[in-house]
Order: sequence, then structure tokens, then C-alpha cells
Amino acid sequence: MKALGLAKPGERLSVLCIGAHSDDIEIGAGATILGWIDRGVQLDVHWAVLSALGPRADEARSSASAFLGNASRAVIDLAEFRNGYFPHQGADIKDWFEALRTRTSPDVILSHWRHDAHQDHREVSRLTWNTFRDHTILEYEIAKWDGDAGQPNVYLPASRTVMERKTRLLQQHFGSQRAKDWFDNEVFMGLARLRGMECRAPEGFAEAFHARKLMME
Repeated sequence: MKALGLAKPGERLSVLCIGAHSDDIEIGAGATILGWIDRGVQLDVHWAVLSALGPRADEARSSASAFLGNASRAVIDLAEFRNGYFPHQGADIKDWFEALRTRTSPDVILSHWRHDAHQDHREVSRLTWNTFRDHTILEYEIAKWDGDAGQPNVYLPASRTVMERKTRLLQQHFGSQRAKDWFDNEVFMGLARLRGMECRAPEGFAEAFHARKLMME
């Protein structure tokens, strides 16, 4: 299988990362971000979290700063929408998305999967596609109790070192989540190992995404 890269070392890549909650981007695409930076891609990142209030805002900011510490440029954009109520705040969130569109012009967008079992995640996915209609969008996955694992069609291999750094940063920056049974290094590593097997990743790990539409030259 021929690998298709979004950017080579030394090339610039503008990425918009969108997460409903403070840890979503890191869980779904943290190794991809770290891997791009490690390979020398000149990463220009706009990191947007919609529900980051109080202590969760502090977690979101510190974690994003750690993941993006070696990026060429990073903008951290936090909002305060109510967790669990996104479908009922649709008009306000739509306005926020429209304003976001004026602040960034990304090459690729990382956002939630449209069939995610969490209602906030689905609403973010819907509005991502509704707002950014001419962009490359990769929808990341988040393992959860609901058992909503799908069949992704885009894989970005990750090294064991990067995966271990991702899980270490998650545990370090999201103390509010450590008591939850799903917030577990074995869960994060296990899903990445499964996806790495599916794409025969060189070191056995990968993050997987859903791509509805891609244009190749």
C-alpha cells in the first residue's frame, strides 16, 4: 500500500484542531500532532475547544501548550459552551463556528466523527462540515463505554515513543479525568495498537480517522 503524506519534513502545514471538550483533540489526534512535529513538519495549529470552563479550561490550556510546544505557531482558542447540551445550543455554537472561520484558513481540519455516540461530538462534527465546506476534514475517534468504534479509512502511523508520550501527557494534564474507567493508558494504547495492526504500521501503532471526501493529484 502506498502511503500518502500531507506534508514532508520542512514543509508548512496549517491545521485546525476542533474538540468539543478539553481532552478530545489529545485523545483522538494527539499522536498525529506530536508525530508531525517530530518529523520536522512546520506545523501552524489553531487549537479550538468548545467546552472549557473553570478547571477544565486550565487543563485544556496547559495540555495544548504541552502538545504544541515545538510547533511553528500555535493559537489556543477556548469557549465556554455547556457540556452535554450542544444540540440544544446549536444556534450559539453555529455563530461561534462562523466566527472561527474568519480566524483561520487551514490546510486540514481534525474534528469529531459524525457517528460518535456522544451528542456533543456529533454536533461539532455536523457544524464542522456545515462551516468548512471546501476543506480536507479528518474525523478522529474516541474510545468510550458506548462501544461506538467504527471502521475508519485513514491511518496515520505513530511510533511507540510518541504514543507513550501522548498517554503520559494525558495523565499529566487531565487530573479531573483520571478516576474515570475509560481514561486509561491501556485503552489509549490498545486502540492505537489495533489501528496499527489494521494498517501494518512500522512500529505497530496508529491513530485512525474517517475521511468522507478527499481530492488527490
